[in-house]
Amino acid sequence: MADSENTIINTSVRQKDPNEALVIAVTTRAIFNLEKEHEIFLAKGKDEYVKHQQANENISLEPGTAFAFVQAVQFVNKKLLERDPEEKGLFDVIVLSNNSPESGMRIINSAKQHGLEISKFCFVSDEDSTQYLKTHNVKLFLSADRTDVCKALQRGVSAALIFQQEVQAPSTQLRVVFDGDAVLFSDETDRIFHEKGLEEAVRYEKVMEAVPMGDGPLKAFALHLGKMRKKFGQEDSPVRTYFVTARSGRDMGIRAIKTLRQWGLAIDEAFFMDGAPKGPILSKIQPHIFFDDGLHNIQGAQDAGIPSALVPCDC
Repeated sequence: MADSENTIINTSVRQKDPNEALVIAVTTRAIFNLEKEHEIFLAKGKDEYVKHQQANENISLEPGTAFAFVQAVQFVNKKLLERDPEEKGLFDVIVLSNNSPESGMRIINSAKQHGLEISKFCFVSDEDSTQYLKTHNVKLFLSADRTDVCKALQRGVSAALIFQQEVQAPSTQLRVVFDGDAVLFSDETDRIFHEKGLEEAVRYEKVMEAVPMGDGPLKAFALHLGKMRKKFGQEDSPVRTYFVTARSGRDMGIRAIKTLRQWGLAIDEAFFMDGAPKGPILSKIQPHIFFDDGLHNIQGAQDAGIPSALVPCDC
């Protein structure tokens, strides 16, 4: 089993109880820039890729899109432990990779050289890595492979697709931005909008105003993050959450707010953009990660240097 044969425990990092911690699984291409190495794999095959990684195993990889997100998660853990050295409700970051163990040493070395507190490295070779998400009690999976993201979502795990991009260096405070429809919420209203237009979508929302929206693919992770957020006050929190939606606050905002309240999910700031581009407000927020189901919104965020993750709606 991959758990025993292909999992490397990082003994220099405090091990967390997966039943208490908020476990985040990242792939190697999500946290490191492995685009050159991926090209070698695609062009020359696995054997040449393994040779390259082994020959360069002591050369540290450059940060990838989710790198700063992992650093910010570590900052939250530090603040939690300052408050209570016995705190068990910490973030736990693991690497879940389709690399083989023999090519994984460069990943381990790079994580240590960058000071990333990765508790476990799971190298499953050519197996479907997503089958181990539930084994590790993963609450969020970030990958640069669309197929793996779709498999994770189908397994009921919050997941998003990371694109390699240049990112700005955000603050140490962990800042996470969620879109609404098809991300936190189900795509019920989105479907009506695309099939029948805005007027019908607004009418539907008014009729359903008192009925909470269905669960979206990232609801579970958002609720766990919300519990983490509630451990801190407004002034000293190392976590801040945002809701940025294309919805109009006047016509379609009430149901969204009522749904979040029904879920017990407190959001620090909410922006109803009424169809306006999200890039400018994201530039002000400077999040470590922005989750959205619209590729045009992801591209706009990337143009602004915002680390972005697509939640596919067509898996």
